[in-house]
Amino acid sequence: MGASLIIGFREGLEAALVVGLVVGVLSRMNAEALKRYVWFGVLAAVGCALLLGGGLFALGRTFTGRGAQLFEGGTMLVAALVLTWMIFWMEDHGREISRRLVSDTEEALSVGKVALFLVAFTAVLREGVETALFLMAAIFRSSWVDGVIGAALGIALAVGVGILIFRWSVNVNVTRFFRVTGVLLLFIAAGLIAHGIHEFQEMGLLPVFVEELWNVNSWLDEEGPVGSFLKALFGYNGNPSLLEVLSYTLYLALAGGAMVREA
Repeated sequence: MGASLIIGFREGLEAALVVGLVVGVLSRMNAEALKRYVWFGVLAAVGCALLLGGGLFALGRTFTGRGAQLFEGGTMLVAALVLTWMIFWMEDHGREISRRLVSDTEEALSVGKVALFLVAFTAVLREGVETALFLMAAIFRSSWVDGVIGAALGIALAVGVGILIFRWSVNVNVTRFFRVTGVLLLFIAAGLIAHGIHEFQEMGLLPVFVEELWNVNSWLDEEGPVGSFLKALFGYNGNPSLLEVLSYTLYLALAGGAMVREA
């Protein structure tokens, strides 16, 4: 649930900030009547994201045996790559988002209602598609119930923070927020990579080298309450193979080093 909550909170807050900026521009330009087209765009984007998430989940349920392992492992690796891209994209372009979004909204106002709808739709849909993909990968490491509950709590929390920022002008350091959550997401991505490699090793598509580099399940069982939480959040494995440990640490070293250089 922990990973789903963080993902839902971060992606939800991005979407909330986008919608808040667009609605704020309309308020400043006395275009209150056009706000409904923004909300139409938001609802349409959420609906598409839910359809995508449901479709991915239904597709995953159709696979069994090696097919299921291939689907799960592939989904985890793809999610880790997209997650990494998203983190560094925000590092590079986060400061420009508000200015660009305000410009796009003002331009959409001059074009018409459909353009305004599309500004909100495309901005929120990107967050929704990313969330659906990440949650699908996170569900493979826990359960769909935990994934849905965690994501719902995270999104609800994000909406609350968004309201505090725009309606009550609460000062939140958004840059620091994305930096802290970015670090957490790097650990989540590292866990996804290691787990994806584990699936491919079980299929015989990747070499094992050393099957168990260590085994600490006797005192911190990955299926226990604490171990399950760490597994869902950071990809904890009580008895990892050598390749899993190498991939986890190498990813964190490369991605973490790149993040430090970006700071």
